[in-house]
Amino acid sequence: MTGNVVRIGGKDVLFVMAAQAEYGPHLQRLFTPLMTGVGPVEAGVRLGVELSWLKSDKALPDLVVSLGSAGSRTLEQTEIYQAVSVSYRDIDASPLGFEKGATPFLDLPVIVPLPLRIPEIREATLSSGGAVITGAAYDPIAADMVDMETFACLRACQLFDIPLIGLRGISDGAADLRHVGDWTEYLHVIDEKLADAVMRLEQAIGSGLLRQDSPRDEATPL
Repeated sequence: MTGNVVRIGGKDVLFVMAAQAEYGPHLQRLFTPLMTGVGPVEAGVRLGVELSWLKSDKALPDLVVSLGSAGSRTLEQTEIYQAVSVSYRDIDASPLGFEKGATPFLDLPVIVPLPLRIPEIREATLSSGGAVITGAAYDPIAADMVDMETFACLRACQLFDIPLIGLRGISDGAADLRHVGDWTEYLHVIDEKLADAVMRLEQAIGSGLLRQDSPRDEATPL
C-alpha cells in the first residue's frame, strides 16, 4: 500500500471522494480516500497530481473508484448505483459547430462508457458538472443521476490509462434543495450502503467477477 492506495482482492485501488460529509464511519473502516474537494476543477487537479506522484513512485493503482453522493429525480433515494457512462454537462462549444457536451479537439464521445461492472449493483447513467442541480435544472439533463466530480476523475484516469468505477448514492432530487441539510440528511444511510458496495467490489475483484464489457458485447475480466 502506498499513500491512499489500498490492496483489495489482489488489486491496488485508489478511492476518491469529494467531501468529508460523505465519508462516514462505515467507509472509514474500509479505506482512506483521496479527498479532492467539491467540483470538477478540484477533482481533476487533485486526482491528476496524485496519479502523477504515484507514477513517479512506480505505484500507480490498477483501478480508481470515484464514490459519494448524487442527485436524481427518477432513481430511488438513498440507493446505490454504479455509473455505466458519464458525460460533462457544462461544456458547450456549439456556437463553433461542435456538438453540445463535446470538448473541442478531444477524441471522446459526449457520453463516455464506463465498462466495468460489479455484480448485483444497480446501473445508471451519470452527468457531471460544476452546478448543484435541483428542480427544473434537471429538465435538460438526459442522464439518470448527477454529480460534480466523476467526469473529471475519468479524464485524469485516462491520462494514466487507469480504469474508473463510479459508485453513487442518491442523496437528493425527489424534492427541491433549499439548504445544505437537504443534501446531508441521508448521507449516513448512503455511507453504510456504499460500504456494502465496496465490499461487493472487493469480492468481485477477488473472485474474478468484476467484468469489463467489450465492444463486441463479450465480457473480459479486469
